[in-house]
Amino acid sequence: MSINKKSTIVSAVLVSSVLLSGCGLFGSGGKEKIDPPQSSVTYTDDETAVTGETANTETGTDTAGNEEAVTGTIQTELYLINKDGLVVPQTLELPKTESVATQALEYLVKDGKVTELLPNDFRAVLPADTKVSVDIKDKVATVNFSKEFKDYQVDDESKILQAVTWTLTQFDSVDKVKFQLNGNALNEMPVGGTPIGESYSRGNGINLDTTDVLDINNTRPVTVYYIGGSEGSYYYVPVTKRVSNNEKNEYKAVVNELIKGPSYVSNLDSEFLPDVKLLEDPKIENGKITLNFNEAVYSSEEKIISEHLLNALVLSLTEQKDIESVAITVDGKAELVNEKGEKLTEPVTRPEKLNTGSF
Repeated sequence: MSINKKSTIVSAVLVSSVLLSGCGLFGSGGKEKIDPPQSSVTYTDDETAVTGETANTETGTDTAGNEEAVTGTIQTELYLINKDGLVVPQTLELPKTESVATQALEYLVKDGKVTELLPNDFRAVLPADTKVSVDIKDKVATVNFSKEFKDYQVDDESKILQAVTWTLTQFDSVDKVKFQLNGNALNEMPVGGTPIGESYSRGNGINLDTTDVLDINNTRPVTVYYIGGSEGSYYYVPVTKRVSNNEKNEYKAVVNELIKGPSYVSNLDSEFLPDVKLLEDPKIENGKITLNFNEAVYSSEEKIISEHLLNALVLSLTEQKDIESVAITVDGKAELVNEKGEKLTEPVTRPEKLNTGSF
């Protein structure tokens, strides 16, 4: 990263970052705890809605019509496109509804409900006027799009797959996504032919970066988080990179990619200096990973841990299914302090929502 930008990031005052005593980066949590309702609407070629059902999130029973009004708002992660063409989570306050999964996708439609809520330099990814429904069963969300779905630019094809999949998999009840067009299963995207297969998941990656990868067959994907945006509006961006199969330890591979940093063409940054090193293999116990670094991990001579660095570590490592929290030691010692002068006394957990705009 550039020296000037790194200096700015390090000196920034972060209002919402690492909390203490077992709290998360921006609050406790993980995936959204509200189970999205099952909804099923089939569109015919003339766009007539044939059926419509929702599932009650409290009882799990099917209901149709005459739903009691739901008031208030709910924080929802929407995967939008930034000015550099990257798919980025932004947490927005949406009206409460019984159909939270369907609503989340409706807010990905261009020139639609999300228009007045879009952060600066962000855009929605689904073609204008696209109608959408979601049916959730056995951790699989089947998404049905109307014919307008085909009206996208081919450059947006992979971004649509990623934005829809990562938006839906924020919910506890969704691990995989199936795609339909007018009720017909899609095994590949309709414009550029990008393969979908039977379903799509976070395992397919996001913002794929194959820079400097010479032998892709001898690699595997890992997703790490880098810093995007600018002073006053930083946010975290997931990037899926390819790591050598020669590195058997998945957690070390994640940390090494964070140290390596983002591609120079990505316009992303990292707080890790190139001489940061793990002094031993990560230790895993009951969902907690402990990382022992050399002193290069400090962001200043005062032996302070950068909050952006810690946030990136926690976000990246908790993408691994068996990791729930992250603890850091330096030369085996756990007496760490964050940028606000607070002692980091407990492991740090993943935030419930990303990029809430509360920096």
